[in-house]
Amino acid sequence: MEARRGAVIFAWCLLLPAALYIAVIVAYPLVDTFILSFTDASLKKVTNWVGWVNYQKIFNSTFADVIIRTFVWTFFSVLFKMIIGTFGATLLNTAVPGRTLFRILTMPPWIVPMAIGIFMWGWMYNGQFGMISGMLQRFGLVDGPVAFLAYGSSAFWATIFTDVWIGVPMVTLYLLAAIQAIPSDLHEAAWTDGAGRFYRFRRITLPLLVPAMITMSMLSLISTFNSFDIIWILTQGGPSGTTTTMIIDTYKTAIGSYKYGEGAARAVLICIFLSVFCFCYFRVTSRLSQEPAR
Repeated sequence: MEARRGAVIFAWCLLLPAALYIAVIVAYPLVDTFILSFTDASLKKVTNWVGWVNYQKIFNSTFADVIIRTFVWTFFSVLFKMIIGTFGATLLNTAVPGRTLFRILTMPPWIVPMAIGIFMWGWMYNGQFGMISGMLQRFGLVDGPVAFLAYGSSAFWATIFTDVWIGVPMVTLYLLAAIQAIPSDLHEAAWTDGAGRFYRFRRITLPLLVPAMITMSMLSLISTFNSFDIIWILTQGGPSGTTTTMIIDTYKTAIGSYKYGEGAARAVLICIFLSVFCFCYFRVTSRLSQEPAR
C-alpha cells in the first residue's frame, strides 16, 4: 500500500510542472480573455460589464465576411500543403530523378527566418522591381508591371502561396517519416505480384498514410488559421480588407483600435472554432483506431 501511494505521489510530482504550465500559461489567460469579452475594456480607466454586446457587434458587422474569408484561406492553404507535401514525401522516398533537387528546394523555408522569407516574397510580388512581374513581362505574358499585392484577388492568392511555401517542408518531412515507417514487405509482396508503382502507392502507401495525413492536416489547419505574420507583413489585411482574416481583424480591433473587449470577443470566437476542429479531429482519429479491432 505504501509503495502504491509513493508511486501515485511520484506520478503527481512528474505531472505538476506540466499542470502548472497549463494553469498559468494557458488556462488563466483563456479565462481572463473570456471575462474581458463581456466588458467594454479600452484605454479608458473605467471598465463596465456590457454582457453580450461585444458578441452582438460581431454578428451585426462585416465580421461574417471575415470568417468566410478565413475558412477559404485556410482550406486552400492546407490543401496545397498536403498535396505538395505528399508528392514531395513520395519523391524523397523513391530513387527517381529530381529527388535531390526537390530536397534542396525544400530546405530554404526552414533555413531562412520566416520574417525575412516573407519580406523576400513581398519584394518578388512588387510590380515595379519584383522578379515575378519582370519574368512575366520578359516572356510576353503581360503588357506591363503587375503589382500582385495591390489587387484583392491576386493579393489573397499571393498570401496563400507564401504560406504554402513556408509550410510545405514540415508537411513533407512528417509524411516522409510516416512513409518510411510502412513495412517494406508489403511493397515487396505487391511488386512480386506484378503491381506497378502507382498501384502500390494507391493501394498500400496512401491508405496507410491516411492517419498521418489527418494528423498533419489538423496541425497545419491550426497553424494556418492562427497565421498572423504572413498576411501582416505582406498586406496588413489589405487592400480594402480582402486579405483580412479573423486573427488580423482581432489584432486591428484590440491593438490597433484599443477596443480590448471587442477584441477579446473575437479571440474567444477563434478559440471556439479551433476547439470544434480539435473535437472533430479526435472523433476521426478515434474511429480510425477502432477500425482494425472490428
